[in-house]
Amino acid sequence: MFRNILVGIDDRDGGSDALALAKKLLTDGNELTLAYIYHGDVQLGRASSAKRPVAERDHAVQVLERASRQAGVQAHLRWRGAPSVAQGLHELAEVIGADVLVVGSSRRGALGRVFLGDDTHAALNGAPCAVAVAPTGYAEHPALMREIGVAYNGSPESGCAVGVARELAAEHGAKLSAFEAVWTPWYGFGTEHTAPDGAIDELVDHARERIAALGEIEAHAVFGEPAKELALYSASLDLLVVGSRSEGAIGRLVHGSTSQQLARAACCPLLVLTRADAMTLTCESKEEAVIATTA
Repeated sequence: MFRNILVGIDDRDGGSDALALAKKLLTDGNELTLAYIYHGDVQLGRASSAKRPVAERDHAVQVLERASRQAGVQAHLRWRGAPSVAQGLHELAEVIGADVLVVGSSRRGALGRVFLGDDTHAALNGAPCAVAVAPTGYAEHPALMREIGVAYNGSPESGCAVGVARELAAEHGAKLSAFEAVWTPWYGFGTEHTAPDGAIDELVDHARERIAALGEIEAHAVFGEPAKELALYSASLDLLVVGSRSEGAIGRLVHGSTSQQLARAACCPLLVLTRADAMTLTCESKEEAVIATTA
């Protein structure tokens, strides 16, 4: 599905985790690029180029070749100087036309969980393509793609996420499920009140029916705060696909970001789709978006 995969490699274990996840997403005929970003002027190089200063070039090539060799993959090797790792990866993704950027979590997180360190957090903000995040320690125990889940709420972005998840599940022969966390607190003059009798059950039932209407997908729905409930759901998955409204800094202040919150607590790899990416990644995704908005 992903034709051009870019993997962020560093001197820490996060790069190994990212590469292990990229291998799961890789299919025959796809392009794989390993990238090393260092702090410095914006410059772009390949393993065959002699334009980089010798020390920087040698270190980049050493790290990238070691990662490629240990993972047993053939890949393009690139490096770039940038003010930040995230900026360098975003710029490189645009240069090579990547449709997914794979990064690792911070080692400060608990083993087997995604944790947003500064670089990982920044990679999710403003990315020009989808971003996949590998949990800490993923390289030690890479999971088979047995069940792929998708966060759904009826929005066009979540509809596109269903289309992407459906295609990935077909590629890997994985079970497909979708989950909606219904979250509609009742308030009155700033004080939270109890929901009307039966209202919560009705909302959850409607959410489950809406997912089931998409066809050939196991439907799950509960009442609760989305990020928290989706994190619990992720414990039973091998990949969780989520959409992003890409509203920018102001939009996030108003609405918050479920994908950012979820990435702090997810128990499996995440695939976060930017709005622009989700709308154009596959024709099937576009069809799902129409279904989502008309259901």
